[in-house]
Amino acid sequence: MFRPSIIAAAFMAAPAFAQEAITYDFEGNFGDASFAVENAIVNKGLVIDYTSRVGEMLNRTGEDVGSEEMLFTEADIFIFCSAVISRQVMEADPMNIVHCPYGIAVTDRDGVVQIMHRDYPDGPMQAVEDLLSEIVAEAGGT
Repeated sequence: MFRPSIIAAAFMAAPAFAQEAITYDFEGNFGDASFAVENAIVNKGLVIDYTSRVGEMLNRTGEDVGSEEMLFTEADIFIFCSAVISRQVMEADPMNIVHCPYGIAVTDRDGVVQIMHRDYPDGPMQAVEDLLSEIVAEAGGT
């Protein structure tokens, strides 16, 4: 059932849940970082559901939205999930569904290549953050 007051309240509360990114510098180029992240995700037995080409989209649409600023030379986000960890965190609190799927971003900004992921809330979601940190560590993020 659609309840506008509940939906509106949820949107007004959204800024309180803003999360910081945890970033890691990568010694190498964007292609190497992307390849390393893809391999690290697959090595955990996970499947990449989607690769979002955010950098391409931003570069392609900048002029259309009145901006000349190039935010990233390249930027991709690898989207995936873990059935085991997702079940664990959602059994602790079904509302943790809002954090799924998980993503790891690889960016190149002015020649600085970084790998990053969200900083999840303390508690059960720490299991997700630990997984993402392990993947980034395997990929070579420092």
